[in-house]
Amino acid sequence: MRHSFLTAVKVFSLCLVVWFCVNTSERQFAAQVAKLEPSPKPADAPLAWRPLIGEYVMGDQTLIILESDGKLSALFNRTELAPLQEISKDHFKFSSASARANDALVFARDTRGRVTQVEIGKSVFKRRPLGPEEGSNQLRVQPLRPVPDLIKEARMATPPQETGDFLPTDLVELRKLDPTIKLEIRYATTNNLFGTVFYSEPRAFMQRPAAEALVRVNRKLKTAGYGLLVHDAYRPWYVTKVFWDATPDDKKKFVADPAKGSRHNRGCAVDITLYDLKTGQPVEMVSTYDETTDRAYPDYPGGTSLQRWHRDLLRREMESEGFTVYEAEWWHFDYKDWQKYHIGNVAFDQIGSAAPASAQEPQKIAQI
Repeated sequence: MRHSFLTAVKVFSLCLVVWFCVNTSERQFAAQVAKLEPSPKPADAPLAWRPLIGEYVMGDQTLIILESDGKLSALFNRTELAPLQEISKDHFKFSSASARANDALVFARDTRGRVTQVEIGKSVFKRRPLGPEEGSNQLRVQPLRPVPDLIKEARMATPPQETGDFLPTDLVELRKLDPTIKLEIRYATTNNLFGTVFYSEPRAFMQRPAAEALVRVNRKLKTAGYGLLVHDAYRPWYVTKVFWDATPDDKKKFVADPAKGSRHNRGCAVDITLYDLKTGQPVEMVSTYDETTDRAYPDYPGGTSLQRWHRDLLRREMESEGFTVYEAEWWHFDYKDWQKYHIGNVAFDQIGSAAPASAQEPQKIAQI
């Protein structure tokens, strides 16, 4: 009797230890994802793990395979984090500290070597496609109607009328304030969400206070070995209308409603990432730019430690100068005074001319 009691106590104690380790690991990971305090730059994940990282689904269950603190881990429904131990290529087991201790996790591939699913016992999680096709850095959305037709209609439309006291428009060109800010203006090319050229010139403008704040961010980042790469800044209203009219309803959370105007239209929003000063190349983030998936959210827990570290570094420095990240896009930042400016609708090739910057006010465009 005493022996059975002691055995039961030992089993209970062991279960308690396992529960504590698992829940501590989950709490630490959740805190790590949520916090933005500076932390040491992590090493990149092993190349062999990169094809495994992603999302897998089985019914209503979602499994995220990610790298954290140098370990490949499985995150079940964003609540249960379970570190993995590698046995061989594509073959792992859950660590002894996990509630799933010693269960096997096996990845399966197709004839081309692409990971298609992961098996945990009898449970099979199918890989969920995320991001652009292999070899591309841009996700594409099939527009609801031909974009050229939508552009013609939007050019003839009128921005919403606004009332109130607004600051005068004072758009300045970012590269003239700081030539070390790099540009990759996707909407001046066909390499964008809709595969259509929207801007006549690859340039970036912002209201002066926002532009000067961005220059300060770029200056700070240089001490860490990074610079800013801009994908988009001021955006004429008619382009926002085209985005809205072209985008399917299930993805409209990623575009602004033209009836309200966007912060891009006001010259106070910027789509931005980091580039490495040594290589001049963009850094790798958790998702690609303009990606309409869950990976685009600034608190998405997947990816690698280094990708999340880059994302958090950008956000931390931008927030230090009065910018706020958009809840569904890690790359989109709004300047604090965006509501003080009118909606603008002047095209890039008209900036600096006598054309009005909006339907309500005269234009004041700085020539620097």
